[in-house]
Amino acid sequence: MNAEKGKTEQKTRGKDRALQVILGCGRIGYAVAKELKGRGIEVVIVDIDEKKVELLKEEDFIAFVGDISDSKIINKIISEGEPEALFIVSNGSEVNKKAVKNAKEMLPHAHLVVRAIDPADKEDLKELDADVVLSIPDITAGTAIEYLERVKSLKKAKELTSMIEEIRRRKKGKGKLGIIVHDSPDSDAIASALALKQIAKHVGVSANILYRGVIGHHVNRAFVNILGIEMRNIEREDELKEYDKLALIDASVPGANNPLPSPPEGNVNIVIDHHAANNKEKVYADFFDVQTENGATSTIMTRYLRDLDIPVDKVLATALLHGIRTDTSGFKRETHPSDFSAAAFLHLKADKDLLEQLETPPMSTEMLNVVGNAILHKKIKGSYLITNVGAVANRDAIPQAADYLLNLEGITTVIAIGLYEDMIYVSGRSKDLRVNIGDAFVRAFGGIGSAGGHATMAAAQISLGIFGGIKDKDTIILLVEDAVSKRFLSVMKEEQSE
Repeated sequence: MNAEKGKTEQKTRGKDRALQVILGCGRIGYAVAKELKGRGIEVVIVDIDEKKVELLKEEDFIAFVGDISDSKIINKIISEGEPEALFIVSNGSEVNKKAVKNAKEMLPHAHLVVRAIDPADKEDLKELDADVVLSIPDITAGTAIEYLERVKSLKKAKELTSMIEEIRRRKKGKGKLGIIVHDSPDSDAIASALALKQIAKHVGVSANILYRGVIGHHVNRAFVNILGIEMRNIEREDELKEYDKLALIDASVPGANNPLPSPPEGNVNIVIDHHAANNKEKVYADFFDVQTENGATSTIMTRYLRDLDIPVDKVLATALLHGIRTDTSGFKRETHPSDFSAAAFLHLKADKDLLEQLETPPMSTEMLNVVGNAILHKKIKGSYLITNVGAVANRDAIPQAADYLLNLEGITTVIAIGLYEDMIYVSGRSKDLRVNIGDAFVRAFGGIGSAGGHATMAAAQISLGIFGGIKDKDTIILLVEDAVSKRFLSVMKEEQSE
């Protein structure tokens, strides 16, 4: 488009159209102008360089010559239309400040994005009430780090797919991947396994989701049933031998609450988790990715899918979004910006009606009875509540009872103890910022069983041991409650005295 045509078009523009205005069109201003234009947004550019303005007109920009610190420029801008936002991005510190003052007086409703030339400009521009202050060194550093993180993430994702592809190459398309989740898996574990199955499918490898025990939690049963997720129950360790490679998802230690044998026999090919790995030095895996900053393993798997540009259908998006929501307690517990980013991506693809069904399943009579026992047997010591729920048919009822009792007024930490088959299960919940209940559980119960967790939630499994010979379950649970209480309170007393 020639310059004369550009001038004619400028005169015919409507004055009531919202515009984005660039004041000062150096390298940064030009980059902003191109980005806005690429998004279909109308742009007006003002610069003091006549030759530059002519070139901009040839690129079909509305552009004119002017000193951006002159208040008359604002009137000329208004003649083109009502400015919605002004990007004041010249390389002159004082010029930018004057332009801000003029804009605030004459265009009080326009958004102002201003470039800070010197570090001292930041405070001056904030005092002038600029909406956004751009510090180019800060932005450059942040962008460089962001790009590095993307490269690292993509490299890790490609490493994962390459490992899975080895199955197809070695077995000529007939091999299988076994994806193992922890016993009585939750929504995050199941959704993450489903995502890995999709990644395997993308590279031409069939996979099965494997678990031991039962899916006891009514929410998790609804999750599997509503979404139609296929899972295989493993009763014997030798059933794992039919798989060419094994992946452990949402867990990091073979043999700890999963059907794998303990190390060194229980090593796996792939480990992906967001929980801290207490026994990492004892675990060997060809691919080991434990990202403790994320609130859910589903967040990690979503990043893999995005990096690899693998299609995410409605069922998978719904599963992963529900996994993130449940493990972060609706983004209220140990949530990282990456969880919000993953959720935003998934929300556009998820089935909202299915999500509603998943998040409001009915409470079973059994669960109601367990909560009733937890309330009946509660013992309160300061802000700590310790309770036993007795013998349960569904071990997932124990953490649900702990969640429920944490809502009691004045209670900051709950310990719920229950007996399931031949094992004692202990669930901890805390909203006390001074307490890392995951660390406390490791110190209290790590030496007599398996234990771990986060700052706000934890779990432990303890063998009956010397209590195994007692037939009366009520007697067992009372003895165990006393031992568990003493161990936990002793650790908490030590932490408070440190």
